[in-house]
This record gives sequence, structure tokens and C-alpha cells, in this order.
Amino acid sequence: MSDAVQPTAAEVRAAAEAVKTALDRHLAAVERRSGEDDPAVYEAFNELAAAAEVYDELLYDRYDEVTPFEIPGAEDALPPYTGPEEPSAVSVLIRRDYSVVEPQRLRAQAERIEAADFEDGADTEASGTVHGALGVLFGEFEPDEIASRHKEFGLEEGDSTLWVIASDEQADPGEWLEAPFEGADPQRVICRFDVSTVFDDDLDDVDVDDEDDDEVESVEVEAVEDDEVEPLDADRR
Repeated sequence: MSDAVQPTAAEVRAAAEAVKTALDRHLAAVERRSGEDDPAVYEAFNELAAAAEVYDELLYDRYDEVTPFEIPGAEDALPPYTGPEEPSAVSVLIRRDYSVVEPQRLRAQAERIEAADFEDGADTEASGTVHGALGVLFGEFEPDEIASRHKEFGLEEGDSTLWVIASDEQADPGEWLEAPFEGADPQRVICRFDVSTVFDDDLDDVDVDDEDDDEVESVEVEAVEDDEVEPLDADRR
């Protein structure tokens, strides 16, 4: 960086003083907080983070040094909430990703569902393809049941997320069916829950010899016979 745009020592010192002031305000807000979600604490936290970020940047530009602080980035948190303070309705948006790792098992399970639905076995065309078998499976079971039994269906879980979004009022019947996720405004998210192997930092420490751990396994995929498939709820109808 050229000397023309390099911050002065006085600017760096002023930024350091701003961090000290913000730190004192944050501690005072924590000591006086009225509850777990006290907005004063939240505001003081943001002010401290902003002051620390400014100081960190100026310190690096002037002295090529860094601080030990980890500054929260925009990608680490939701944008500021701008929805109603007292929502009259909410929308729950869920995304779950799966890989089809055992298509033969998937098709075998779909055939069982069809056999239960059509006693004479006449209509079994859908289960003959992977996309048809997926349609049969997701048409028969609730998403939560598929999530809990995905291995039975030849699926492997990927990332998943759930968003709870505030609304001013409940939508009219059929209003958003043509584009159900178009109104997913991140600034109206009340809370969200993410599941990803990215967060599993402890996986490298897992003992692969632990027979009770079914998350780390090596499986040779073989053809699935009808008598090897776990019974489904549909079989007991």
C-alpha cells in the first residue's frame, strides 16, 4: 500500500481506543441485561465487532500486524431481521439433499409399496426407473420418515436446512404454489437450522473400529433381493 493511503499512527491509536470503549459498553450491557435476548446486548455486540474490524484493518495496513480476534463475516450469520416484531403468520421452508447410492434397493422398496397399493400387482411400472421409484417413495412417506429411514431406501443424506420466515399474514390458498420458494427473504428469517458435514470437525477423530458407530462404514454394494429388504409400513397394511 502506498504512503498516500496508508493510515496514520494516530488513526490506528484512535481505532484501538474505540475498541476499548466498545468493549466497556458491551460488558456494561451484559451486566445490565434484562433477559437472554436483550436487544441492548445485541447492539453492543455489533458495535464491538465493528470497532474490532476497523482496528484490525488499520493495524494491518499500517504495521502489517493482525489481532487475535475473529471478526464475524456476513457469510457467518443471517442479515439483520427486518420482518414484523409480532408476526401473525410464519412459513417453514425445508430443503434436504440426498444421493441415490443404491438404486436397486430404492427400486425394490418402491416395488413393495406398489405391491401393497395394487394387490393384483398389475401397476408396477413406476418402480422400474429411479425417478419413478423416487416418486413412489416420496408419495408414500412423510419427509421426516424418509429422513430417519433414508438408508433403507438406498439414499445417503447430504446437507439440509430449515428456515422459519415471518409473514404479515397467511397467504391465500393456492397463492404461492407456482413459485413456493420465491418469497424466501433472508431478512425475514426468524431462525434457521442447518445440518452439514462441514460442521463435523470431529469426524477426523472418530474411531473407525468402534462397532457402535454406524456413521463411519465401508459397504460393498451388491444386488438386493426381495427377501433382503427391510419391511416397510406399507407391507403391514
